[in-house]
Amino acid sequence: MVEDSKWELAILATVQGFYEKLLQEHVAGEVPVPAGLEAISLQESEDDLRGTLHRMHRWLRLLDMAITPAMLRRALTEETDPEIAEAMIRHFARRRDGSSANRDKMDLVVTFLYRHPRVPGQWEKRGYGLDGSLPLSPFEIALIEILADVEAPALSDEHVQILREFDPLTEEAAEFQELNNLLESEIIPRVRALKDSLGASFFHPGALATIASYNVAFGRKFDTLFLKAAAEIKRFAAALEEQGGDILGNVDGVDVTVEHVAALQASDLLRIDYGSALEKFRRVSKLRKVLQQSPPIRLAPKLVRSSSRAQPADSAAPLVMDLPAAQAALTPQQISSEEAKLLRIEESIRAFVRVADAKFRQVVPMRYFNLVLSAAEADAFCADYLEEKSLRAGVARVLLRLVAVVSRMTVELEELQRAENSHLLRQLHTDSLIALLEVGRSVEENARRVIHLLQQRGSAEEISALQASMNRLAECSQRVTEGLTAPPKKRSTATSSG
Repeated sequence: MVEDSKWELAILATVQGFYEKLLQEHVAGEVPVPAGLEAISLQESEDDLRGTLHRMHRWLRLLDMAITPAMLRRALTEETDPEIAEAMIRHFARRRDGSSANRDKMDLVVTFLYRHPRVPGQWEKRGYGLDGSLPLSPFEIALIEILADVEAPALSDEHVQILREFDPLTEEAAEFQELNNLLESEIIPRVRALKDSLGASFFHPGALATIASYNVAFGRKFDTLFLKAAAEIKRFAAALEEQGGDILGNVDGVDVTVEHVAALQASDLLRIDYGSALEKFRRVSKLRKVLQQSPPIRLAPKLVRSSSRAQPADSAAPLVMDLPAAQAALTPQQISSEEAKLLRIEESIRAFVRVADAKFRQVVPMRYFNLVLSAAEADAFCADYLEEKSLRAGVARVLLRLVAVVSRMTVELEELQRAENSHLLRQLHTDSLIALLEVGRSVEENARRVIHLLQQRGSAEEISALQASMNRLAECSQRVTEGLTAPPKKRSTATSSG
């Protein structure tokens, strides 16, 4: 009993410390702690431990009332120790408070733990139960271990059936390409209703694992669509402001001005509860729809006539982009956005290559084509020394980035051709390609610096591998330049990159 009390007290002390630090940031000062809880000691007698636990439970109930899910969402960052999250999961599972606020907190914490495994890719492979028939995800196994000393609630056949609905919902969410369509589908309230219907079974490891997996997949899709919509609105606003305009459009009878959009902080909105932010998300989505239907100005890169000779009034001279001017207008935010996408592409290809059969790892299936890797590129994606401060790590990192840029360019070029009937979609893919050309130029410069270092060491094989990857990027960049500066033409099928 004493050991159990010590273990429980250690868990609660971890939660207490996290909560108090969180509140201190919100009240900008110290939080008064009840007498006897300022410094916890596990060396107390059993009676003293019981007394301390009693006071701790009362204090945490008060802290739970003070801390909202939105506060917890903001507090859980990449710097948060996973042990804190595990302690909070134990705390919520022990309490098993059925209120929506505490269920939302458990939802947030378990999703955070899913997003931040101790080992990258830890939750991606699946295992089997001891009887060989019940498939268990690694995350569910981890939760079972975390909650080993907590009596798991029952999971009835009805609840199992409810959990089976999350996989189709994940697939449904993945199909949406516009924020407005996702919101109009009512998938958010539908999922919330499913979670509510689980009752106490929500705290079962199997339920938590299923919900966390869905949350991560849905959150990734939602964030992408929301940021895309917000960025498009901001581009409209910036272009309108340059021409002296002020009112973007009317949403629900209210004029939305450039000033309103300037105050829009998309990243902040994504960090508050979906429930409380849902109306704000809807307004952003409606505004984007209004702008698509009736744009206040034409949003397009500067265009010039393909010939300086005079044309007859009834002739339709093709328009081409002033690419140098468009590149000069690039913002650091656009470059940063592309860098983040490239990093995700690298991680995705790396995950495939590392687990693929050696015979097939050089052919990576992409959305529109097969990405064919050279032997050196495949080896780089399998390397376990990328974090080293060494020349070999530098070579591998450059190869990864060269491949990622080629992959992104190929996808965006195909998307540009497929968007021939949508000016706004063409603009988005055009912006991405212009940014990728600039990123590609930077990557090539870095590759040349690495080659220079290799030449000093006489590493002919590595130089040849880098040069081959650079040549492929140069060819891809040429296709992008031609695609941007040529008039729109009938879409063709993307070819494999190899």
